[in-house]
Amino acid sequence: MCGIAGIVCADRAGCASSVEIHSMCDAIVHRGPDDEGVLTKGHVGLGMRRLSIIDLSTGHQPIHNEDRTIWIVFNGEIYNFGELRPLLEGRGHRFYTKTDTEVIVHLYEEFAEACVQKLRGMFAFAIWDEKKQRLFLARDRFGKKPLYYALASGRLLFGSEIKSLLAVGPELMDLDAHGLLSYLSFGYIPDPHTAFSRIRKLPPACTLEFVHGEIKIRSYWDVPQFGTQDSPTEEECLDELERRLSEAVRIRLLSDVPLGALLSGGVDSSTVVALMSKLTSLPVKTFTIGFGVKDFDESRHARLVARRFQTEHHEEILEPNFLETLEMLTHHLEEPFGDASMVPMYYLSRMVRKHVTVALAGDGGDELFAGYHRYQINLHRRQQFRLVPEWAGRMYREHLFPHLPRGTYGRRFLYTVSLPESDRYLDEISFLSADGRERSLFSRDFLIAASQLPSTFELFRNYLKSAPTVDSLSQLQYLDIKTYLAADILTKVDRISMATSLEVRAPILDHVFAEWVTQLSPRWKQRTGQQKYILKKLAERLGVPHEVIYRPKRGFGIPLAYWFRSVLKASVLSILLEPETLQRGYFDPAAVKQLVNEHLCGRRDRSRDLWILLVFELWHRNFLARRQASITARHQPIRVRSGLESSTAPTPDTHRATYPRSASDRGSPATAAG
Repeated sequence: MCGIAGIVCADRAGCASSVEIHSMCDAIVHRGPDDEGVLTKGHVGLGMRRLSIIDLSTGHQPIHNEDRTIWIVFNGEIYNFGELRPLLEGRGHRFYTKTDTEVIVHLYEEFAEACVQKLRGMFAFAIWDEKKQRLFLARDRFGKKPLYYALASGRLLFGSEIKSLLAVGPELMDLDAHGLLSYLSFGYIPDPHTAFSRIRKLPPACTLEFVHGEIKIRSYWDVPQFGTQDSPTEEECLDELERRLSEAVRIRLLSDVPLGALLSGGVDSSTVVALMSKLTSLPVKTFTIGFGVKDFDESRHARLVARRFQTEHHEEILEPNFLETLEMLTHHLEEPFGDASMVPMYYLSRMVRKHVTVALAGDGGDELFAGYHRYQINLHRRQQFRLVPEWAGRMYREHLFPHLPRGTYGRRFLYTVSLPESDRYLDEISFLSADGRERSLFSRDFLIAASQLPSTFELFRNYLKSAPTVDSLSQLQYLDIKTYLAADILTKVDRISMATSLEVRAPILDHVFAEWVTQLSPRWKQRTGQQKYILKKLAERLGVPHEVIYRPKRGFGIPLAYWFRSVLKASVLSILLEPETLQRGYFDPAAVKQLVNEHLCGRRDRSRDLWILLVFELWHRNFLARRQASITARHQPIRVRSGLESSTAPTPDTHRATYPRSASDRGSPATAAG
């Protein structure tokens, strides 16, 4: 597991210096504290930071082919490299390491860009082909490993984190208004956007080719058609499920360093631990954190699983210095990120890293086996509200909703009901949408700027339309696989675990296993109101305690509503209501104050919305402002782009956003200071 970075100049007369590559690697040293490797050859530079997992002695990167014309830097794990190596040796390839990385080099020699089709694992890598003068980037099918890129002054910069790109390209810090709108709507920024207009994420299951200054991006995989196969009996379905998931777990147990499992006390992680116990002779090392607030504490259920499978169990009750931790995380994260479970994930990763370097987890179970309660709610509402006339809904949204005071009982619910069927689900999963029901929270100038941009729902609508399925449940699953899973769940796991130099593996998201699950009939995923039906039956068969399997789903959350009204009340008020925050220009100060009051007085639980605002503000201060101070010292202004043009920001000590004041000004894009 590593962090990678590099520069390729479009003009061969350009230069990629070793100083720059070292600087890019220094920005991600936490991803790989064990080793650094740098290659510079004129207009090309490749770098990596390594966390040693396999072949500890000879795995130094960059790695090359026999005649040193192909070089690679690689982040991830290839679980089938042991099968691929003898096939390549049989074709005459000579290996000088025992790593999975070198397998990719020789696969590329044999199959060029189609090499990715042969790989089973999680990966982001960069290959420099000297003969073809081609840079080839690739990212794994679900997006477990990140990869960012940008064009700057005729050079392509790439890296595992945005910090690497900014280390040598501070001019890339133009803010992307659409990315920020997406964060406020969903709590994350979906691929390919980032918070910066000139920096992009390579989407999952995509490759990028850079030749002669031109970028070509291609998709190489997608989940297959949903629901195309069915097992005659439940027993046969269970047999095949156990066989396939056991294999996905088994191949992820390969490691030259200590290995364990994250155990939340839910069905997914408990099933993984059960299979690990069957496949290993020594006790599995398991790790759990809990909370002092009973309704959010899953440690008791994790202990039941640990006792059942006789694991070597480690547990901590979380009583964090919450704001100090959040300040640290928002400094570490390069984009605003609103998943509150990043806080317990950080403490869990830090604890686990004291004992092991690699841990298996249960990520992906909800998306593949339809485990989210919101799926049932949405499908039920489709039946309930399918007869609402489109004209009536439009009339409510355009003529009545804007004039109802914030806090009016039923106002938000009726807005959701009034929407077209597909947008109803998108509204339900959104937080603070500037082009939806939360318009009154935003400043007039910000709304004018937002009106120039595509709806943040547009990408989501396209996924719903293009889903390879005819049933509504699978449509929602496909949308989550493409958005929430990649840009929220897997981003959180990668970024937080790598902050502590821990590798996390997700066997449920093995692509071979996932393809089989996708094709299963929906009746094996939801039945008679039971979510994850067949996975729970497998958990029963493996001996996971009944109390663990059939308890109410909680997720890996934290007691925000309680904390915001008690131990964090003063802190939240001091941050969200102080002048520096209210005067940024994004929000209407009176509306922010009302939202805070609604929650504190107990009228409505607005903890999710407050969290989104809190993280946004702390990201402004702890990442953006610090970067801005450094850049300003070098006379480089930070700007925000609407997707049209950009203009310089106000003076850096104000940190206030300014926007066009009328429709006639729309040719002048929004600007903001960080």
